[in-house]
Amino acid sequence: MSLTNLDSLFSPKSVAVIGAANDPANIGHLVMKNLMGGGFAGPVMPVSCEAEAIAGVLTYAQVADLPKAPDLAVVCRPLAEAPEIINALRLRGTHSVVLMGPGYSRLDEKSRARLRGQILEAANPPDMRILGPKCMGLIVPQINLNASLAHTTSLPGKTAFLSQSDSLFTTVLDWAKSHGIGFSHMISLGAQIDVSFADIMDYLGSDPLVRSILLYVESIHDARGFVSAARAASRNKPVLALRPGQALQSALAELAALEGANSPDGALALPLERGASSDEVYDVAFRRAGMLRVESIDGLFDAAQTLAGAKPVRGDRLAILSNGASAGLMATEALLSGHGRLAHFSEDTRLALDKLLGESWSKANPLSLRFDAKAPDWVEVLKILLADPGVDAVLVLHVPFAGLSEVEVAQAVALLGKKAKRMVLTSWLGSEAAQKARAVFADAGVPTYEIPEQAIRAFLYMVQFQKNQEMLIQTPDSLPTDFFPDTTGARDVCARALAEGRSVLTPAEAKDVLTAYGIPVVETQSATSARDAVIAADELGYPVALKLKSPQISQPQEVGGVYLDLEGPDKVWEAAASILARVSRQRPDAYVEGFVVQKMGRRTGAHELFVSAHLDPVFGPVITFGHGGVAREMIRDRAVTLPPLNMSLARELISRTRIVNLLSGTPQHPAADIDDICLTIIQISQLIIDVPQITALDINPLYADDAGVLSLGAKVQVAPESRPGAERLAIRPYPRELEECTVLKNGRKVTLRPIRPEDEPAHREFISRLSDEDLRMRFFGVVRRDFDHKDMARFTQIDYDREMAFIATALSEGGLPETLGVVRTATKPDNSEAEFAIVVRSDQKGTGLGSLLFQKMISYTKGRGTGHIKGQTMVENKAMQGLSKKFGFQISVNPDEELVDMVLDLTPKPA
Repeated sequence: MSLTNLDSLFSPKSVAVIGAANDPANIGHLVMKNLMGGGFAGPVMPVSCEAEAIAGVLTYAQVADLPKAPDLAVVCRPLAEAPEIINALRLRGTHSVVLMGPGYSRLDEKSRARLRGQILEAANPPDMRILGPKCMGLIVPQINLNASLAHTTSLPGKTAFLSQSDSLFTTVLDWAKSHGIGFSHMISLGAQIDVSFADIMDYLGSDPLVRSILLYVESIHDARGFVSAARAASRNKPVLALRPGQALQSALAELAALEGANSPDGALALPLERGASSDEVYDVAFRRAGMLRVESIDGLFDAAQTLAGAKPVRGDRLAILSNGASAGLMATEALLSGHGRLAHFSEDTRLALDKLLGESWSKANPLSLRFDAKAPDWVEVLKILLADPGVDAVLVLHVPFAGLSEVEVAQAVALLGKKAKRMVLTSWLGSEAAQKARAVFADAGVPTYEIPEQAIRAFLYMVQFQKNQEMLIQTPDSLPTDFFPDTTGARDVCARALAEGRSVLTPAEAKDVLTAYGIPVVETQSATSARDAVIAADELGYPVALKLKSPQISQPQEVGGVYLDLEGPDKVWEAAASILARVSRQRPDAYVEGFVVQKMGRRTGAHELFVSAHLDPVFGPVITFGHGGVAREMIRDRAVTLPPLNMSLARELISRTRIVNLLSGTPQHPAADIDDICLTIIQISQLIIDVPQITALDINPLYADDAGVLSLGAKVQVAPESRPGAERLAIRPYPRELEECTVLKNGRKVTLRPIRPEDEPAHREFISRLSDEDLRMRFFGVVRRDFDHKDMARFTQIDYDREMAFIATALSEGGLPETLGVVRTATKPDNSEAEFAIVVRSDQKGTGLGSLLFQKMISYTKGRGTGHIKGQTMVENKAMQGLSKKFGFQISVNPDEELVDMVLDLTPKPA
């Protein structure tokens, strides 16, 4: 990922069209037509040997003849010519290219790979950035740039739209224009051989003129880059995604030929590839990134406009106010169908409404006024509802009535809605007069919709978006301090199995792996014969369970291969004989390896759960949790998530299943130990991260009750390690390998380690103990000490791929961990530069802690290949300047900002 030279792509001062033409059937003609018709202010230079002038502009025979180097070049020639053209443009000084020429879809995968390599070799990104190939181009209305194959241009706006689909690019453009919706950017990504979703989200995420980012996503190729960029962007502005669900995926393949009519290549823009991630994995990836997923084009824009301009919602409790009972009921049905909640009015609210309205109201939510209610009535009722602590938002519905001014009511509601601290949504039903009312709301910045269902959908999107945002800044519960898994032991078990040529662990090996990570497992032994099974049962103690072990039979119970509660040697012998006889009759093709003997782990009244993990082809390891037991596939109650996990994320995973209602307890059964279930899920997550040989794992059943959890074992598949475990993940986990212990000059033992979300309370205490002078030096001015949770989350919940914060922590006199100092680096996406900041608690100065943190930061950034480190400090901060000089930083005074610049070059020096 890199932002280098993206300005030349999205904000060019000059454009060249390679392959411009006068033939209306040629894409070079359409590009020239759009560029000239759009009113682009810079020079447009057509390159063509076919005509002296195109679209009224004199042409140039070749790239070398151009009078100046164009910032952006649009290549409309066949794709096979692209490497040569790109090389000529690079020599001329061009820094960005859009590849629109045909030919990509007709290539097989081997030919595509070869062409991609040739293009990238010629461009050498990020020296030259490539958008496409096989794309519709881009539109940037604020600079009147229409370098696209679209049939029309876009209105200006503050929403960016990024699309993988050619046909949806033009469809959305058409739809938005007809609804008066504008864009800051419209970008067709094509095959993404260079510029990707991640690059563009990084670029637009910091653009103050872009208030929201909309994505149409079919497939992702760099999951970690995508999630990292989306997480960063969604902290600043809403990022929404539209993606075809499971039902649409096969339909998309069938529509490939039809969509080709709108594509310069004559084929589907980006068909969903085989082995693509399941839709539910994409869904959880969007959620973990803080994005909002929507289901339709109009939903995409409803949500974008609402989120970009509306007040945040505090919850999902909605009050509905209308002057028509039917309209209120329609809205209620839509709300409940979308799993929203009707607000319950407090007693104070009911009394206030009774006093105001007497008997002329519905006495419940939805609240129906008289059909001829006047504007003051609407305002007074709305004030009462907004004052109710049990109301998170209010939807105001208006049904037209002869003799009443809809605009007058709208003006009164808009005035109150604009000032209100809580969300007010409106829907004025009707046509001509309703349009005038909607204009009133639009001018006031109050969300307004044509129909109640549209308003409800927007509200539910806001609720879900708020939940996703809260996940980004949620402070998780601390993990047990005594969780020290035996990672080496688990890896050794997998290595031995692979050395023996096996891809599946034995039940005993699986038990050892689970035990190494602290997961309770019943005692288990393997036996190759009935005689060995009896011996194993004697050693374990009765009662025992006996299970068939056969590579061809994954579910032994399906052939009667499971016996429970065997009380003695004779019963074990008889059960083994019965199992062998059943298998011989029902599955004569199956090879019987023997038996699994387990001490009975039955727990009366316990819930049967399952936890599994598998490798997704795009997002890497995926954790699944749900209702387990033999009926798991019939019940199909499950939820998925991406590691790494903490207690909050594990609890959120459980909350998305139906069985959570039973786990919470019933009058007959106490609640299960949810914390222990969460811990088990986290342990599985950590196991998958630490042991990259594991490709799949399934614990079913996992018993859970008020006493905790107990596993009867697991099925574990292994394969040779292809890359380190952490690199398989879509979200970089906590880098434990960067932890180190050291000693200060005063003899105090401290740990230097990356910051964790769980550090928020200690970090808040750390900031409270900084002196006013420390804070002034750190933040270059007077700052408040009462940082809110959102601020603290930004300090403690970081993306380890993009930033790092090393804290020095030690035990206080009371035996609790305390933070003594912190050094931070924020690294550019292309790793060319990292900016640092450091602060040490006042009472720790002189202990050498500052030098230790400085050295830790430099070693880390140098180890990851960062180009250079830079920072700024105040002129009077001589201590910081001295510390920087000690480590080789170049010091210079910045007269414009009255600050001191500190820069350390980390590029390797030639030997």
